[in-house]
Amino acid sequence: MIYDRIEDFAAALPPMPPLLGLDLGTKTIGVALSDRLMSSASPLETLKRQKFGIDADALSTLARARDVAGLILGLPRNMDGSEGPRAQATRAFARNLSGRPDFVALPITFWDERLSTVAAEKALLEADTTRKRRAEVIDAVAAGYILQGALDRLRHLREQA
Repeated sequence: MIYDRIEDFAAALPPMPPLLGLDLGTKTIGVALSDRLMSSASPLETLKRQKFGIDADALSTLARARDVAGLILGLPRNMDGSEGPRAQATRAFARNLSGRPDFVALPITFWDERLSTVAAEKALLEADTTRKRRAEVIDAVAAGYILQGALDRLRHLREQA
């Protein structure tokens, strides 16, 4: 099920679940994984985009192997907060994913991904990563930034409860 509000997403999660964060690009999907305490996100891998069915199968395999309880997709909003074609494509991807039997029970939500790739690039540059290595991991690191932002919000919600 897709939740537009992270508060509703949080209510649908079982206790102590690992989550997957996704940075959907046109050529790749960056994937990050949270720990079971939902306190930290780690870049996991970058998947080369293929057809939707192949991408969904790869994500399903990752989700099952890591016992994932929910997905957070980076929503590429424009700098003014509006949603353009890329955001619409992300929402369509989420709808298609949620319709598959292997994802029907997983809650899905979105997190504003503005400047996540810029932050990832900056962190990789500060770590003196080679250009080739940056190209290989940038999307997974950006997914980590997206997931970490959502985890921080979820932690804040738990502290308020």
